[in-house]
Amino acid sequence: MSQAHAHHEHSGKALALAAQATLERAGEQWTAMRSSVFDALAGFDRPASAYDVTDAISKRENRRVAANSVYRILDLFVGANLVRRVESQNAYVVNAHPDCLHDCIFLVCDRCGRTTHLDDDLITRRVRAVAQKAGYVPERPVIEVRGLCQECASET
Repeated sequence: MSQAHAHHEHSGKALALAAQATLERAGEQWTAMRSSVFDALAGFDRPASAYDVTDAISKRENRRVAANSVYRILDLFVGANLVRRVESQNAYVVNAHPDCLHDCIFLVCDRCGRTTHLDDDLITRRVRAVAQKAGYVPERPVIEVRGLCQECASET
């Protein structure tokens, strides 16, 4: 039996407010550009690259936005736990519970790209313990399981 991490997942405006509060508690400002990046990323239904986010903001605001600015903000957001990076896709997803720090597991569909974020502290604690036993200091474990989502698997 696995132990899932208990937390409250935010959505919509409450998610943006939780992200803002988390970032401000970390001593950072919630600027208009940071808000735009967060809102754009939250608008995607699957992991989005920095270029996807840049394009979405540029179209929405009818002005050219520099990708390097978006990258810097995404890096800040990852460090502040507002966003998670899906390593295998070089893409990002918003963290629905930014006020809760923990490792996570991603299930990534190889066909449609849908990515599901799971929390299971029993598994992630074990991964950290195994890494430490091997002489590593785990800073940010990333666990990704590749396969087919239920919808894509049923089409086969």
